[in-house]
Amino acid sequence: MNFLHTERAVLDRLLPGLDTALAAHPLSELERVPSPAIGAFREAGGPGLLVPAEHSGAGATVLQAVRAQRAVGARCPSLAVATTMHHFSVAGLIEAAKHGTGTEGLLLTAVARERLLLASGFAEGNTGQNILRPHIRAELRGGRMVLNGSKKPCSLSRSMDLLTASVALTGDDGVERLAVALVPAKTPGLAVRPFWGSPVLAGAESDEVVLTDVELDPQMVVATEVTADAVPDSLHVAGFLWFELLLTAGYLGVASALVERVLARPGGYGGDPAPFLVDVEAAMLAVEAVATAMETQAWDDTLLVRALHARYAAQDAIARTTPRCLSALGGSAFIGSPDGTYLASAASGLAFHPPSRHRMAGPLRDHLAGARLRIG
Repeated sequence: MNFLHTERAVLDRLLPGLDTALAAHPLSELERVPSPAIGAFREAGGPGLLVPAEHSGAGATVLQAVRAQRAVGARCPSLAVATTMHHFSVAGLIEAAKHGTGTEGLLLTAVARERLLLASGFAEGNTGQNILRPHIRAELRGGRMVLNGSKKPCSLSRSMDLLTASVALTGDDGVERLAVALVPAKTPGLAVRPFWGSPVLAGAESDEVVLTDVELDPQMVVATEVTADAVPDSLHVAGFLWFELLLTAGYLGVASALVERVLARPGGYGGDPAPFLVDVEAAMLAVEAVATAMETQAWDDTLLVRALHARYAAQDAIARTTPRCLSALGGSAFIGSPDGTYLASAASGLAFHPPSRHRMAGPLRDHLAGARLRIG
């Protein structure tokens, strides 16, 4: 079947064996805790997907990355969500390395060679709260940076080798700014607590990570110029671009798994495939258009707005497509296996990630009028 052929070919080229390993397990096994998917991802070299070749990684382009992520989502929704957070953190390190001291490059090499998994502790998840406002605070004490706070949910919380987290840091001028902390998983004071109560996407290991008087070398905390006005700097714009595209591609993969089940029914599908294909394929084309633009255009507010448009269009496409697929699969499929309803439920999760369409209504309207984009 040609459906998803391009995406799976990209995944096989960049991470050989991963698609085959995931396909060998029933969906129910992949989505539980612990999931064999995370080990398969590590074994295939997945942690180095975005790491540049000069740092021993696969060096995937943005377009290759979103296609690979759609292929992952079509096999294992939880792995797509969890690895989006890992790739998001790696992308941030890549951007920081362009202006850093060299430590970031060494870490990127370690991620690729040692297949390290990075959990993303960037602020999100509290209804009504700005997503750039961290839940973790940092202060300098006696030459050491001390962190306190928590992040929930935090994907890969139980498999991570390193936590990358946004923290609130008050400078000498008294202004609170965002900073990014790199915390090894075995650091004293770091603990993981149960948080995720739903069986849907449980394999992403999205529990709570708690930091209690965690001490770091100050060099492990990188300051930014982002303050409470929520206007992101270049590092955050880059991070949001990667986050929105990878996340959207992964969830489109989840919806595509349902489409694939319709098209691959025993005896073949003899009807019009357009009602199942058109919306998700068009949404993916929008994602790919922004990914292609990231290779040639400036990473600025305008491009981030396009990424948000693609993401919100994908939410609508998923909402239209999944019930059509369930209806086409029929009552026998509903009775015989939970896979269809599980995939439909998991695919709807895209709407719950920040920034929500409701929170961005004002900032997008203001951007149309010429203002800098704020992240609500």
